[in-house]
Formats: sequence, structure tokens, C-alpha cells
Amino acid sequence: MKQFAELLDKLYFTYSLLDKVALLEDFFRQTSDPERGYALAVLANTLSFPTFKRPMIKELMQEQVPAYLFELSYDYVGDLSDTVALLWPDGALEEPLPGLVEIIDQFNTIPDTQYKDYLRELLNKASRNERWALLKLGTGNLRIGVSARFIKRALASYGQQPLQEIEKIWHATEPPYEELFAWLEGRGLAPDITSKLFFHPVMLSHPLNDDDLTKLDPSEFAVEKKFDGIRIQAICTKDKKGLFTRTGEDISHAFPDLLTTFTGNVVLDGELVIQNAEGLCSFNELQQRLNRKKISAKLMEQYPAAMILYDILSWNGEDLRHLPFYERRKKLEDWFAVNPAANLLISPLITLKPGQSLTTLKEKVLAEQHPAVEGLMLKHHQSPYLAGRPRGHWFKWKRDPKLVDAILMYAQRGHGKRSSYYSDYTFGLWQDGALLPIGKAYSGFTDEELYRLDQWIRQHTIQRFGPVREVEKALIFEVAFDAVNYSTRHKSGVALRFPRINRIRWDKPITEADSLQNLVDMIQHN
Repeated sequence: MKQFAELLDKLYFTYSLLDKVALLEDFFRQTSDPERGYALAVLANTLSFPTFKRPMIKELMQEQVPAYLFELSYDYVGDLSDTVALLWPDGALEEPLPGLVEIIDQFNTIPDTQYKDYLRELLNKASRNERWALLKLGTGNLRIGVSARFIKRALASYGQQPLQEIEKIWHATEPPYEELFAWLEGRGLAPDITSKLFFHPVMLSHPLNDDDLTKLDPSEFAVEKKFDGIRIQAICTKDKKGLFTRTGEDISHAFPDLLTTFTGNVVLDGELVIQNAEGLCSFNELQQRLNRKKISAKLMEQYPAAMILYDILSWNGEDLRHLPFYERRKKLEDWFAVNPAANLLISPLITLKPGQSLTTLKEKVLAEQHPAVEGLMLKHHQSPYLAGRPRGHWFKWKRDPKLVDAILMYAQRGHGKRSSYYSDYTFGLWQDGALLPIGKAYSGFTDEELYRLDQWIRQHTIQRFGPVREVEKALIFEVAFDAVNYSTRHKSGVALRFPRINRIRWDKPITEADSLQNLVDMIQHN
């Protein structure tokens, strides 16, 4: 555990990506199996411990110090793991921590009733660095500047293998990755993935800007509608089938009505949507099916799942990703011709009429105000299917965001590098002379604006609730968002999709902020 804690600490304080890769390579080289494999799993966030919850950590901390001292410290530090690591008394038990492998094994196997006692024992044995690493391990909230994709790049560098090969086999391997390391070190063959259900890393698009629009030749691109659902991948083999999100999360259990549709040996890329008797529905209907532990027959009947097919990545064991888009599209149509289903649709291609510009086409598509469409997709005819977000191949051209002038109500400290600043904001709108919160945002501003906002919040605080400050109602944010829908989960009765700060209106009096009725009107005019 000591070596793993030292690795996390070094990664946190190292800013150069090349230096981070070097740190990881040294760790992989100097650490034996299975410890390095479990460390890799933690870094790549492929482990989870459902019983390891933040309230339990707070309860343990408040056994050690008065609640008010913990709250003040948490407010000042802004990160729970940092706060506990600093505040927990040193030297309660002069015994070394167990190794990383043993700790992970215990986290996975001990009864829930013993979890709290075991964590207390570990914290009592740990040094400050080890406490921090232990809590990061348990919560899965590392925030050390290392993404899952970066980890794969480090593995590719370590084993002198193409990144695409790592991407290809990653989701068919599992902790502690001993077979993977054997291959990377030349001691064994690449992991056999032929019989496994594995996720193919998705290809993503770039937002289309004015410069791109000026330079591209529309005749070189296929044009589709951009549907407003959730990007998914359907994988079907002789023995297994599954549905995965764009990040590789298995959501098969949540959509059994869609999963049963697929047969044969195929990997399909597309959009998860809701389709009823009237056609495709808005994202709001899809939300009724998300994040549910149990899916009832009634729910599936009310919100039947469907998939809009974009691409075919593999068919009958043949990897098609190297083919240009126009060839994959033809194969997708061939597959669909022999595998039709009521809850599968091929994304239709849109043909530009003579003299019609892309701008005119976009305006026409958006003027239809279809609840499931949010813009256009442009895909180069010659584009292979490449993992990540390669430039120049695919573009997304979404409708302009909706805007509302809202009043800042609360601010909370951020995490990681933002833990010293108030960077998470709750804002509200007027209703009958009172302010109702309508959403939160923590993006859309520059570092310079963040520093200024942080100072303003500190100077205009009227009340504190742990790491949250209530501020004077004196500052307006112009908030951008993609959509607004009714919501029974929020006091305001509405929910914004992807809210972010568009502008900070230092100049605008709060009397000119919008009312909640403005959002209701937007919903009614959709």
C-alpha cells in the first residue's frame, strides 16, 4: 500500500504528461503481480466498492474530532479525502497497513456490518499519505490528472504496443491484468478475446466551427440528423449479448426490451432513444428509464427503448473499423435488411438539394422542432472508425443553446485543482417575488473569471452550510443550456440539460433576471 500511495502522490503533483507516463512505467516495472494489476484497476476506475460511502467516512471522522471542527476544516480544504487525511490523528496504531491486494480483497468480501470498523482500523494504521490514497481508492474519486485513456497510452508505451491494440483488448480483460502484463512484457501472447463480449472504443465528433464550415467540401461528407439520446454500442455473439454506453459501462440489465432484438455476431454503434406509437420521443422520456435498479414491465410499456443505428463495427467476426464510412454504411444496410426489427432504425442520410447550403439545411431540420433531433452530423465518406476524437473526420453541428439570466444563490468549493476556489454554482429564477433554484453549473468561465468570482463570493457570503456558501442575491449569470423539461424531482418543477455559464453579467441589476415562467414558456413552445 505504501508504494501505491507514493505513486498517487507523485502523479498528483506531476503536471507533465510525459513525466506521468514515466512514473507509471517505473511502477509497472518495479511492482509485481497482482499488486500492479490492482493498482492499474484503481487508476483506470474499473473497481468499485458500493459499501464505501462518503457518509461513513464523515461519521468516522466525527468520532475523532468535534463535528464543528470537521465541518470548518472541510469547508476550508474543500476535498473530503484531503480533509480526513490531514485531520485524522497520527499514530493510533503503530502497525503497517496491509498490502493493496489484501485491502481490495477485504473491501470486496467483508460484511457490510464490519466495513466501518475495518476502515477505522486502516485509518489508524495509515500515514497521512496512505490515508489519502486509501480514501481515494475507496471512493473511486482520484482526480489526479490521469484518465482511463491516458492509462491505456501509458500501457502502450510500457509494452511498446500500438494504442489501438490496447484499446481493442482492454474491455475484454479484467483485474489483476496478469495476462495483459505478460503480453506487454513479451512473456505471453495477447489476451484471447475471441470468446468474450468486449466493448470497442467509440469514435467521437468535433463541434463544427465557422472555420471548419468554410473549409470543408459538403460533397465529401455524409449528412445525418443528430439525435438526442445516449450513444450506445450493441454487441452480440453466438453466446452473449450486451449494451454499453460510450464509456464502456454495461447497461444491458436496464434495457432488456432492446437487448433481445439482436441476433448473430455483430457490433453496432448507435443512439439509445425512446420510441412509442407516435414516433421518437425527447430525451426527457429517455430519462425515465435511466439509473433504475429494477425495470418493470409497465415502465418498458410506457417508455419502450429503441436504437437508431449509425455504424457497424464488426460482422460475423470480421472487424470493419478500418473500412471507409461509405463502405461500412453499405454493410450496415445489408445487415439491417436481414435483421429488421420494430425497435431498430437506421439513421437516414440527408441529401443536399442543388444550391442548398449546409447552413440552410440545418435551419430547415431544426425548424421542424422534432423533440429527438438537436442538429446535424457530418461524416467524411473516407473516414475509418477511429477511437477517440480525431480531427477532420466527423463533425457535430448542434442548435444554438438556449439562454436565461439567472441569479447566483449558492457556491461550493470545487475538487482537485479547484478545491481552494468556489467554482460550483447554484442559480435561480424569480417566481412570485421569491427565488427558486433551477440548476447548477461549474463550467463556462475562464481561470481569471473564476478568481474574480471566488473573491466576490467570499465578500458577499451571508450564510454557510459546510462547504457551501449562500451569497447575497446580487449577481446574474447568463446560463446556457441545451434543453429544459418539466421535472417532479426539483422544487422549481423544471430541469435544465447541460447548463453552463455563458457570461457573468457584472453590469446587470437582479431586477432584470428572468422569471421561472420564461422556462415554462420554452417548454410549451418546444
